[in-house]
Amino acid sequence: MDLWRLHIFCKVVELRSFSKAASSVYLSQPTVSSHIKDLEDHFECKLIDRLGREVAPTKAGLLLYGYAAKMIALKENAERALAEFQGKVRGHLTIGGSTIPGGYILPPLLGEFKQAYPEVTVTLIESDTAGIIQDTIEGRVELGIVGAKAREAQLVQEKVMDDEMFLIVPKGHKWAATGHVRLEELIKEPFIMREPGSGTRKSIEQVLDQSGHWFGHLNVVAEMGSTEAVRQAIKAGVGVSILSECAVGDELAARSLKKVGIKGMSFQRAFYLIVHKHRTQSPLCHAFVKFLKGKRRRAGSKHKTSS
Repeated sequence: MDLWRLHIFCKVVELRSFSKAASSVYLSQPTVSSHIKDLEDHFECKLIDRLGREVAPTKAGLLLYGYAAKMIALKENAERALAEFQGKVRGHLTIGGSTIPGGYILPPLLGEFKQAYPEVTVTLIESDTAGIIQDTIEGRVELGIVGAKAREAQLVQEKVMDDEMFLIVPKGHKWAATGHVRLEELIKEPFIMREPGSGTRKSIEQVLDQSGHWFGHLNVVAEMGSTEAVRQAIKAGVGVSILSECAVGDELAARSLKKVGIKGMSFQRAFYLIVHKHRTQSPLCHAFVKFLKGKRRRAGSKHKTSS
Protein backbone atom coordinates (compact mmCIF):
# COMPACT_ATOMS: atom_id res chain seq x y z
CA MET A 1 0.00 0.00 0.00
CA ASP A 2 1.33 3.44 -0.89
CA LEU A 3 -0.01 7.00 -0.94
CA TRP A 4 -0.30 7.08 -4.72
CA ARG A 5 -2.69 4.11 -4.67
CA LEU A 6 -4.66 5.75 -1.87
CA HIS A 7 -4.80 8.96 -3.89
CA ILE A 8 -6.29 7.04 -6.84
CA PHE A 9 -8.76 5.32 -4.51
CA CYS A 10 -9.89 8.69 -3.12
CA LYS A 11 -10.43 10.01 -6.64
CA VAL A 12 -12.63 7.01 -7.50
CA VAL A 13 -14.71 7.60 -4.36
CA GLU A 14 -15.00 11.36 -4.89
CA LEU A 15 -15.79 11.22 -8.61
CA ARG A 16 -17.89 8.02 -8.33
CA SER A 17 -16.36 6.80 -11.57
CA PHE A 18 -13.31 4.81 -12.67
CA SER A 19 -13.12 6.65 -16.00
CA LYS A 20 -13.32 10.12 -14.41
CA ALA A 21 -10.75 9.13 -11.79
CA ALA A 22 -8.45 7.82 -14.52
CA SER A 23 -8.76 11.08 -16.43
CA SER A 24 -8.03 13.16 -13.30
CA VAL A 25 -4.77 11.29 -12.55
CA TYR A 26 -3.74 10.81 -16.23
CA LEU A 27 -3.91 7.01 -16.19
CA SER A 28 -5.88 4.48 -18.20
CA GLN A 29 -9.07 3.05 -16.71
CA PRO A 30 -7.64 -0.52 -16.54
CA THR A 31 -4.63 0.82 -14.60
CA VAL A 32 -6.92 2.53 -12.08
CA SER A 33 -8.97 -0.68 -11.73
CA SER A 34 -5.75 -2.60 -11.15
CA HIS A 35 -4.69 -0.22 -8.34
CA ILE A 36 -8.08 -0.60 -6.65
CA LYS A 37 -7.81 -4.41 -6.96
CA ASP A 38 -4.35 -4.27 -5.33
CA LEU A 39 -5.81 -2.31 -2.40
CA GLU A 40 -8.67 -4.79 -2.05
CA ASP A 41 -6.18 -7.67 -2.05
CA HIS A 42 -4.07 -5.88 0.56
CA PHE A 43 -7.00 -5.30 2.92
CA GLU A 44 -8.70 -8.57 2.01
CA CYS A 45 -12.10 -6.94 1.51
CA LYS A 46 -14.15 -5.26 -1.18
CA LEU A 47 -13.75 -1.47 -1.20
CA ILE A 48 -15.77 -0.35 -4.24
CA ASP A 49 -19.18 -1.47 -5.49
CA ARG A 50 -19.91 -1.06 -9.20
CA LEU A 51 -23.47 0.24 -9.64
CA GLY A 52 -24.04 0.48 -13.38
CA ARG A 53 -22.39 3.64 -14.66
CA GLU A 54 -21.49 4.82 -11.16
CA VAL A 55 -19.46 3.32 -8.36
CA ALA A 56 -19.80 3.71 -4.60
CA PRO A 57 -17.58 2.83 -1.65
CA THR A 58 -18.56 -0.12 0.52
CA LYS A 59 -18.65 0.37 4.30
CA ALA A 60 -15.02 -0.76 4.39
CA GLY A 61 -14.28 1.65 1.55
CA LEU A 62 -15.82 4.56 3.44
CA LEU A 63 -13.72 3.68 6.48
CA LEU A 64 -10.55 3.60 4.40
CA TYR A 65 -11.48 6.82 2.60
CA GLY A 66 -11.61 8.72 5.89
CA TYR A 67 -8.08 7.68 6.80
CA ALA A 68 -6.71 7.96 3.25
CA ALA A 69 -7.97 11.54 2.83
CA LYS A 70 -6.27 12.54 6.08
CA MET A 71 -2.99 10.85 5.09
CA ILE A 72 -2.92 12.57 1.70
CA ALA A 73 -3.77 15.93 3.27
CA LEU A 74 -0.98 15.46 5.82
CA LYS A 75 1.53 14.64 3.06
CA GLU A 76 0.49 17.73 1.07
CA ASN A 77 0.68 19.94 4.16
CA ALA A 78 4.19 18.67 4.92
CA GLU A 79 5.32 19.47 1.38
CA ARG A 80 3.75 22.93 1.49
CA ALA A 81 5.16 23.70 4.95
CA LEU A 82 8.70 22.79 3.86
CA ALA A 83 8.31 24.81 0.65
CA GLU A 84 7.08 27.79 2.68
CA PHE A 85 10.02 27.36 5.08
CA GLN A 86 12.30 27.77 2.08
CA GLY A 87 10.45 30.92 1.02
CA LYS A 88 8.41 29.20 -1.68
CA VAL A 89 4.65 28.85 -2.07
CA ARG A 90 3.83 25.83 -4.20
CA GLY A 91 1.41 22.94 -4.33
CA HIS A 92 -2.23 22.34 -5.24
CA LEU A 93 -5.21 24.14 -3.73
CA THR A 94 -8.84 23.12 -4.23
CA ILE A 95 -11.36 25.87 -3.59
CA GLY A 96 -15.10 26.18 -4.12
CA GLY A 97 -17.19 29.04 -5.42
CA SER A 98 -20.94 29.42 -5.55
CA THR A 99 -22.33 30.44 -8.94
CA ILE A 100 -21.49 34.15 -8.97
CA PRO A 101 -18.07 33.99 -7.26
CA GLY A 102 -17.17 30.78 -9.08
CA GLY A 103 -18.23 31.99 -12.50
CA TYR A 104 -17.39 35.69 -12.50
CA ILE A 105 -15.27 36.82 -9.53
CA LEU A 106 -12.80 34.07 -8.65
CA PRO A 107 -11.37 33.29 -12.15
CA PRO A 108 -9.67 36.71 -12.60
CA LEU A 109 -8.56 36.67 -8.95
CA LEU A 110 -7.01 33.24 -9.47
CA GLY A 111 -5.19 34.64 -12.49
CA GLU A 112 -3.61 37.31 -10.27
CA PHE A 113 -2.82 34.75 -7.58
CA LYS A 114 -1.08 32.53 -10.15
CA GLN A 115 1.03 35.48 -11.31
CA ALA A 116 2.15 36.04 -7.71
CA TYR A 117 2.72 32.31 -7.08
CA PRO A 118 3.55 30.63 -10.44
CA GLU A 119 4.33 27.25 -8.86
CA VAL A 120 0.79 26.91 -7.50
CA THR A 121 -1.97 24.95 -9.22
CA VAL A 122 -5.62 25.53 -8.32
CA THR A 123 -8.81 23.56 -8.86
CA LEU A 124 -12.00 25.65 -8.75
CA ILE A 125 -15.20 23.72 -8.04
CA GLU A 126 -18.41 25.58 -8.86
CA SER A 127 -21.81 24.77 -7.36
CA ASP A 128 -24.65 26.58 -5.63
CA THR A 129 -24.12 27.94 -2.11
CA ALA A 130 -25.54 24.83 -0.44
CA GLY A 131 -23.26 22.60 -2.49
CA ILE A 132 -20.10 24.56 -1.65
CA ILE A 133 -21.02 24.60 2.04
CA GLN A 134 -21.35 20.80 1.95
CA ASP A 135 -18.09 20.42 0.01
CA THR A 136 -16.28 22.51 2.66
CA ILE A 137 -17.77 20.49 5.52
CA GLU A 138 -16.80 17.19 3.89
CA GLY A 139 -13.29 18.37 2.96
CA ARG A 140 -13.63 18.28 -0.82
CA VAL A 141 -12.53 21.93 -0.86
CA GLU A 142 -10.26 23.73 1.59
CA LEU A 143 -12.20 26.96 1.42
CA GLY A 144 -15.29 28.28 -0.27
CA ILE A 145 -16.69 31.63 -1.36
CA VAL A 146 -20.50 31.69 -1.14
CA GLY A 147 -23.30 34.19 -1.62
CA ALA A 148 -25.14 33.69 1.68
CA LYS A 149 -24.26 33.17 5.32
CA ALA A 150 -23.78 29.57 6.41
CA ARG A 151 -25.62 28.35 9.48
CA GLU A 152 -23.54 25.21 9.95
CA ALA A 153 -21.66 25.21 13.27
CA GLN A 154 -18.63 23.45 11.72
CA LEU A 155 -17.77 26.49 9.59
CA VAL A 156 -16.00 29.78 10.20
CA GLN A 157 -17.07 32.57 7.84
CA GLU A 158 -15.95 36.07 7.04
CA LYS A 159 -17.24 38.67 4.61
CA VAL A 160 -14.73 39.21 1.80
CA MET A 161 -16.65 40.93 -1.03
CA ASP A 162 -19.70 43.12 -1.57
CA ASP A 163 -22.23 42.66 -4.33
CA GLU A 164 -25.38 44.34 -5.62
CA MET A 165 -28.23 42.78 -7.55
CA PHE A 166 -30.73 44.43 -9.88
CA LEU A 167 -33.89 43.54 -11.73
CA ILE A 168 -32.69 42.45 -15.19
CA VAL A 169 -34.95 42.66 -18.25
CA PRO A 170 -34.43 42.11 -22.01
CA LYS A 171 -33.76 45.18 -24.16
CA GLY A 172 -37.25 45.24 -25.70
CA HIS A 173 -39.07 44.96 -22.38
CA LYS A 174 -41.61 47.60 -21.35
CA TRP A 175 -39.39 48.50 -18.36
CA ALA A 176 -36.11 48.71 -20.30
CA ALA A 177 -36.29 52.50 -20.60
CA THR A 178 -37.44 53.12 -17.03
CA GLY A 179 -35.13 53.67 -14.08
CA HIS A 180 -37.31 52.01 -11.44
CA VAL A 181 -40.47 49.95 -11.02
CA ARG A 182 -42.64 49.29 -7.99
CA LEU A 183 -42.69 45.87 -6.34
CA GLU A 184 -46.44 45.76 -6.96
CA GLU A 185 -45.66 45.83 -10.69
CA LEU A 186 -42.95 43.18 -10.43
CA ILE A 187 -45.11 40.57 -8.68
CA LYS A 188 -47.41 40.48 -11.71
CA GLU A 189 -44.56 39.93 -14.16
CA PRO A 190 -43.31 36.43 -15.19
CA PHE A 191 -40.24 35.85 -12.98
CA ILE A 192 -37.32 33.44 -13.39
CA MET A 193 -35.92 32.13 -10.09
CA ARG A 194 -32.72 30.29 -9.21
CA GLU A 195 -33.00 26.84 -7.64
CA PRO A 196 -33.34 26.19 -3.86
CA GLY A 197 -29.86 26.29 -2.31
CA SER A 198 -28.74 29.23 -4.44
CA GLY A 199 -27.27 32.23 -2.59
CA THR A 200 -28.97 34.55 -5.09
CA ARG A 201 -32.34 33.03 -4.23
CA LYS A 202 -31.68 33.25 -0.48
CA SER A 203 -30.72 36.92 -0.81
CA ILE A 204 -33.90 37.71 -2.77
CA GLU A 205 -36.00 35.92 -0.16
CA GLN A 206 -34.30 37.83 2.69
CA VAL A 207 -34.79 41.25 1.08
CA LEU A 208 -38.46 40.51 0.35
CA ASP A 209 -38.97 39.25 3.90
CA GLN A 210 -37.36 42.36 5.39
CA SER A 211 -39.69 44.57 3.36
CA GLY A 212 -42.78 42.71 4.56
CA HIS A 213 -43.33 40.66 1.40
CA TRP A 214 -43.24 36.94 0.73
CA PHE A 215 -41.24 35.10 -1.90
CA GLY A 216 -44.43 33.30 -2.93
CA HIS A 217 -45.95 36.60 -4.10
CA LEU A 218 -43.65 36.54 -7.15
CA ASN A 219 -45.09 35.13 -10.37
CA VAL A 220 -42.40 32.44 -10.78
CA VAL A 221 -42.73 30.80 -14.19
CA ALA A 222 -39.40 28.94 -14.24
CA GLU A 223 -36.59 27.79 -11.94
CA MET A 224 -33.07 27.55 -13.34
CA GLY A 225 -30.00 25.77 -12.00
CA SER A 226 -27.44 28.39 -13.01
CA THR A 227 -27.04 32.11 -13.56
CA GLU A 228 -26.14 31.42 -17.19
CA ALA A 229 -29.46 29.63 -17.70
CA VAL A 230 -31.35 32.54 -16.12
CA ARG A 231 -29.48 35.01 -18.30
CA GLN A 232 -30.31 33.13 -21.49
CA ALA A 233 -33.94 32.72 -20.43
CA ILE A 234 -34.27 36.49 -19.91
CA LYS A 235 -32.89 37.07 -23.41
CA ALA A 236 -35.38 34.54 -24.78
CA GLY A 237 -38.28 36.43 -23.23
CA VAL A 238 -39.22 33.76 -20.65
CA GLY A 239 -39.39 36.37 -17.91
CA VAL A 240 -37.37 38.80 -15.81
CA SER A 241 -35.11 38.11 -12.85
CA ILE A 242 -32.91 39.63 -10.16
CA LEU A 243 -29.20 38.99 -10.76
CA SER A 244 -25.81 40.29 -9.71
CA GLU A 245 -24.64 43.13 -11.94
CA CYS A 246 -21.28 41.39 -12.44
CA ALA A 247 -23.04 38.38 -13.98
CA VAL A 248 -24.55 40.44 -16.80
CA GLY A 249 -21.81 43.06 -17.27
CA ASP A 250 -21.15 42.16 -20.91
CA GLU A 251 -24.85 42.21 -21.79
CA LEU A 252 -25.40 45.53 -20.03
CA ALA A 253 -22.46 47.02 -21.95
CA ALA A 254 -23.86 45.65 -25.23
CA ARG A 255 -27.37 46.80 -24.19
CA SER A 256 -28.90 43.40 -24.88
CA LEU A 257 -30.08 43.39 -21.26
CA LYS A 258 -31.12 46.30 -19.04
CA LYS A 259 -30.97 46.76 -15.28
CA VAL A 260 -33.90 48.28 -13.43
CA GLY A 261 -34.15 49.35 -9.80
CA ILE A 262 -37.08 48.41 -7.55
CA LYS A 263 -38.43 51.42 -5.63
CA GLY A 264 -37.76 51.32 -1.91
CA MET A 265 -35.68 48.14 -2.08
CA SER A 266 -31.94 47.49 -2.19
CA PHE A 267 -30.60 44.09 -3.16
CA GLN A 268 -27.14 44.51 -1.69
CA ARG A 269 -25.43 41.45 -0.29
CA ALA A 270 -22.03 40.05 0.55
CA PHE A 271 -19.93 37.06 -0.40
CA TYR A 272 -18.44 35.06 2.45
CA LEU A 273 -15.22 33.11 2.82
CA ILE A 274 -15.91 29.82 4.61
CA VAL A 275 -13.46 27.29 6.05
CA HIS A 276 -13.94 24.30 8.30
CA LYS A 277 -13.51 25.19 11.96
CA HIS A 278 -11.68 21.99 12.88
CA ARG A 279 -9.54 21.35 9.80
CA THR A 280 -5.98 22.65 9.70
CA GLN A 281 -5.55 25.05 6.80
CA SER A 282 -2.59 24.38 4.57
CA PRO A 283 0.08 27.07 4.07
CA LEU A 284 -1.22 27.48 0.52
CA CYS A 285 -4.76 28.03 1.80
CA HIS A 286 -3.40 30.65 4.22
CA ALA A 287 -1.63 32.37 1.33
CA PHE A 288 -4.83 32.56 -0.73
CA VAL A 289 -6.88 33.86 2.21
CA LYS A 290 -4.22 36.53 2.82
CA PHE A 291 -4.35 37.42 -0.88
CA LEU A 292 -8.17 37.78 -0.80
CA LYS A 293 -8.10 39.95 2.31
CA GLY A 294 -5.40 42.13 0.78
CA LYS A 295 -7.59 42.66 -2.30
CA ARG A 296 -10.51 43.65 -0.07
CA ARG A 297 -8.40 46.13 1.93
CA ARG A 298 -7.07 47.73 -1.25
CA ALA A 299 -10.57 47.96 -2.71
CA GLY A 300 -11.81 49.58 0.53
CA SER A 301 -8.97 52.11 0.55
CA LYS A 302 -9.62 52.96 -3.10
CA HIS A 303 -13.33 53.50 -2.38
CA LYS A 304 -12.55 55.83 0.55
CA THR A 305 -10.10 57.83 -1.55
CA SER A 306 -12.53 58.24 -4.44
CA SER A 307 -15.37 59.28 -2.14
